[in-house]
Amino acid sequence: MAFDTNFKPVLRFLVVSDVHYRDEHSVERDRMELALRTAYELSEKEEYSKLDALYVVGDFATSGSRPQMLAFKNTIDTYIKPETTVNLSMASHEYHGEGEPAALEKFNEIYAQDPDTHRVINGYHFISVTTTNGCHFDDAKRDWVKAELKKAVEDDPKRPIFFFQHPHIMGTVYGSANWGEDELTDILMNYPQIIDFSGHSHAPINDPRSIHQRHFTSLGTGTLSYFELDEFDKSYGTLPPGKEKAAQMLIVEADADMRVRIYPYDLITSNFFPMTWKIDTAWDIKSFLYTDARYKTTDAPWFEESAKAVISDVTSDGFKVTFDQAKTNDVYVNDYNVIVKNSDGLTVRNTTIWSEFYFYDMPEKLSVSFNELNAGETYQVEIYAGSFWKTVSENPLVSEKIIL
Repeated sequence: MAFDTNFKPVLRFLVVSDVHYRDEHSVERDRMELALRTAYELSEKEEYSKLDALYVVGDFATSGSRPQMLAFKNTIDTYIKPETTVNLSMASHEYHGEGEPAALEKFNEIYAQDPDTHRVINGYHFISVTTTNGCHFDDAKRDWVKAELKKAVEDDPKRPIFFFQHPHIMGTVYGSANWGEDELTDILMNYPQIIDFSGHSHAPINDPRSIHQRHFTSLGTGTLSYFELDEFDKSYGTLPPGKEKAAQMLIVEADADMRVRIYPYDLITSNFFPMTWKIDTAWDIKSFLYTDARYKTTDAPWFEESAKAVISDVTSDGFKVTFDQAKTNDVYVNDYNVIVKNSDGLTVRNTTIWSEFYFYDMPEKLSVSFNELNAGETYQVEIYAGSFWKTVSENPLVSEKIIL
């Protein structure tokens, strides 16, 4: 996929978060530089060829040290063109080193930018707020947000307002259960025209739950460092294998009719993910497409007739099972429940793994190993595929029986 050729933007901007520059040179710097080069290269191929803004939604530094802030500033100075407005916000990681007051002082000195900003770019309002006390918003921050939103709405009550803060708004996008805050919720919910961008969780942006609409529109902004996911039943915890293969960004366009298109992009493979989020009337809640109604689906993944679950690497107390990924009418399968049963049909092992959908080049097959089983026993594996919307394949994929 690429940009929607039928969409004629008058505004384009790039959003990243959780970049995590370190004191020493690291892959995150390479990825940030690649993000900027890529955003310009993609833009310059289009009829509307500008990149109007870069918004960095917190945790651009790992501890907020001077070397990290200077290195990020050097990246901006090297790659950003005069046409592009740059806006950074800070959060918990920038405060980790010398604390919040010192971080704010360095931020002002190095970037010459207020931590909280309200800009108008090509007729659209952009409001960005930096956290305080880690990832929180005190009364002063809340009052500032109220005042700036009021100004934006007075300008045009139907025009989308692009809003940025580091932590997710709790109860919105995937990742907000564990990495969300609720101090701004009662303010933002008065403005359905808000399109909110947040990070903090490191959750993948190509998860369909990374866009959410209820009182307003919310989007997760991913990471250029490492993935973390917000489910707690996986065999390896919330940090998946290959977590470091993470470099995702959002490119956002708006047109003269106040419509918005959002394009998730994978920097690891230089590909747009196969979805475009569409918001045509941000002010109209009845027009929202990405609501919790998605959980009411009866659609479930399924295994094709040709799919197989093959057992290998058999030892006296274990084996490995490798299986074909299931199919779905959604973009991806979310996860798999892999169950080992004995000859009596009783469950003796039960594990859950992700489909690895967060990799653009997700594998066609997955493997799981089991051990500490009983020699001489007969075992069989059943595999169920799960969707993002909590539906499960009706029929499992079943392996042959194996005797240890």
